[in-house]
Formats: sequence, structure tokens, C-alpha cells
Amino acid sequence: MRGELGHPARVLFVDDGKGAREQAAAALVGRVRLECVGSAAEARRELAREPADLVVCLLRLPDGSGLDVLEHLLQVSPQTAFVLLVDEPEAQSEIRALRAGAAETLRKPHSSEELALCIERVLARRELQLENERLRGALAITEACRTLLQCADPGEVYAAALDLLLRTLGRTRGVAIFRRTAIPGSEGMVFRGLGETQARALRRSLAESKPTLFESAEAVAEERPGVPFEDALREAGIPGGAVLAVPLRGGDAEVGMAWVFADGRPFGEREREQARLVAGHAGLALQNAERYHRAKERAFVDDVTEVYNARYLLQATEREIQRAERSGKELSVLFLDLDRFKRVNDEHGHLVGSQVLRHLSKVLAECVRQVDTLARYGGDEFTILLVDTPHDAAMGVAERIRCTVADTLFEGGGGAPVRLTISIGVATSPRHARERDALLDCADKAMYRAKSLGRNCVCSATDLRV
Repeated sequence: MRGELGHPARVLFVDDGKGAREQAAAALVGRVRLECVGSAAEARRELAREPADLVVCLLRLPDGSGLDVLEHLLQVSPQTAFVLLVDEPEAQSEIRALRAGAAETLRKPHSSEELALCIERVLARRELQLENERLRGALAITEACRTLLQCADPGEVYAAALDLLLRTLGRTRGVAIFRRTAIPGSEGMVFRGLGETQARALRRSLAESKPTLFESAEAVAEERPGVPFEDALREAGIPGGAVLAVPLRGGDAEVGMAWVFADGRPFGEREREQARLVAGHAGLALQNAERYHRAKERAFVDDVTEVYNARYLLQATEREIQRAERSGKELSVLFLDLDRFKRVNDEHGHLVGSQVLRHLSKVLAECVRQVDTLARYGGDEFTILLVDTPHDAAMGVAERIRCTVADTLFEGGGGAPVRLTISIGVATSPRHARERDALLDCADKAMYRAKSLGRNCVCSATDLRV
């Protein structure tokens, strides 16, 4: 006979008669985990020590009534089944017990087979009820997880998954951290149930230990927080204790972890199963978000050079101007154009010209930081956004790029090397313009001035005003 989650059922048999307890032990040996006690007080102690799947209790006990035990059971463990034993017909007590939630009543004297059959029948019915409840709960969780599939941004998936975990598990405090492995520096954190001061302090503490925390759990498990997490909580002045660690992972780019605080209530196997269900749906949502972002990125990537295209550049410039305004820092733009690139196409063909452009894009990418944006504006023109970069520093970057390109040997037709030069215009926001189109136009005009000055040079938008 099985109880919840497939373990041998635990049956608490309450009867003050030694012979009755011996009969129960003989009838149920090897079938269940049986505990026999002789009083209501002992029954309450046993239930406090460990919940039972079934309580079989005599109506009249030396220190009370089986109905009192049933009433106590409904308060401390309402999912536990109950069978009332009566020595003689007790219609009113039997009806009262059945109305209160008892599964059955069994009259004494009874045979060992009758007792075993009654217990087997009640446990089978309880197992079926629990399975139905589990399925209904899983269906409810699945329905609730539909919201995850509506999240196109991975950060939204992690936040929504943490909210679902807290709601499903009946807890109020939780933390989620995540990063996109395909995008360096794209980490994030989500806090629930913490004060603003606590969240700010914990964010600072976790920033140093995130790599370790991402690898702290491979499966849903209740645990004491790992040392880095526990130290971070302590530094932030946040009460810790046991947590349920829930990995949240997508296909190849998304990886995260959620921790739900137990807050004094240990997590049962059913709750861990529910957490696994939420994590599974979150994983599917993250895979969808990954596919969406890959498709979106492809729409913003130039087919020839595999750097961003002009469409992405316009959006990125708008975004970076707004960010620079909020931070009070400068944004610089480089507009670059290869000198006499038409000769390469005419002398070596367009296939060689495309190879040169691909090589050039790699050279340019190595000259800037990961936080900067490199885009092919069109033809042999490229644009670079230098974030948090004053104009003088941008002029230095442009000059370094000009020298690097001039010193680079590009492969031409028949293996013959090709030497190229580049003209660069530099403009900075807000010094030269505050609007996107005006800023790009200033850099473009500065580049054309460099062309007019003999090519292979760098010109500032400031010179346009002279």
C-alpha cells in the first residue's frame, strides 16, 4: 500500500487494547509503515513528529474520543485519511465522523482480513484523490505559465518565473539572477519581498559572486544557501535560512537561478515537483525568447560583413543619445569611408571586394570596445558609436583606426595584397548635435571634408564651423 509520492503508507493505529494493536500489526506487516499507540495524547504526539497517510482510531479512548483525534487531525493534517473504529453500533458518532470527513467506519470485532481490506480501500481512494489533486494543480500551473510564453524579452521571463514560483509555493521572498552567455556583460537581478534598501545592498553583494551562483545547482533542490549567497545575504542584513534553488535555463544563451526563501516552512516533495514544472515552462519560454532574438538580430545584421546594418545603427544611435543625456556623458560617432574602393571592385571583382569588406569589419571591431557599436552604413561606409567617449578621445580612436587600416594588407585577386586607406569624420553629442539625424549628418560631413583634404585623414565636425 502506497502513500503520497509512492512511499510506503504510514498508518497510525490508535487503540488502547493490546490485542487490537497486535492484530493490526499482524494484519498489516510488510504492507505499510505501522505505528501503534494507545491514547489520544500519544496520537497527537506521533502526528506532530511525522504526518500520517491514514489514522485508524478507536472511538472511546482512555483520555478522550476518536472524534477529538479527528478534529485535531483536520487542523494539523487535513489530507490525512481517517477511519473510526467502534466497539458497538454508535450511529450518531459514526454519522458525525463521516460528516466531519472520516473516510469510513469499521465496527469491532473484525477480522484481520476485514481490517486490511478497509485500510487498503481507504489508501487506494486517498492515492487516487491525491493524484487528481496533483493533476489539477499541474494543470493550474500550466495555465498560469502561459504568461511566460508571452514574454519576448528574457529578462521578463526570469521575473515572471520568479513571481510564479512564489505564488505557486505560497512564499513571499525570492531572488533571481541571470545572464545571457552570448552577450558579455548582460547580467540582471530580480528581487521580490525585499525592501529597497535590502535589494540595493544585496545587488552590490551578489555582483561579485554571480559566476559561482550560476553554477550552484543543477536541479531543483532545497538547500542551505551556498557560501557566496549566504555571505551576500549577511552583508545586506537580510535573514536567510533554507531556500529552494531553481535553475532557469534556455537553449544556449540564457542561464539563470532563482532562490525562493523557505521562511521557516520546509519545502515538501510536492512543492519541489511544482517548482520543476514552473522551471520547465520557463525553460521553453527562454528558448522561444532566444529564437526571437536570433531572428531579430539577423534582421539587424549585414549579410556581407556580419556587423550591424544601418537599420540597427539608427535605433542604437537614438538609444545611446538618450542614455548619454541621462548619464550626463558624451556620445561620439565615427563615420568611415574607404578611399577609392571602387578600384578594388574594378580591378579584382566584387567577390574580392566583399572579402575586403569582411576583413575590414574585423579590423575595425578589434579597434573598439565591446560596449561600442560597429555598423555598415552602406557600400564601403561604416559607422562606429563610441559610448561615454569625449570628443578628444574619439579623435584619438579615429586616428588609431586610420593608421591600423593603412598598415593592414588586404588580400586581392590572385593572392596579390591590396593596401587601402580610410577617411574618418568625428562628431560628438551634445557638442555638435543633440538629435540622431543631425549627429550622423555632422559626422558624415566631417568625413567628406576629410576626403576633400586629400583622403587618409581624420576630420572633426568642429572644423565644419571654421
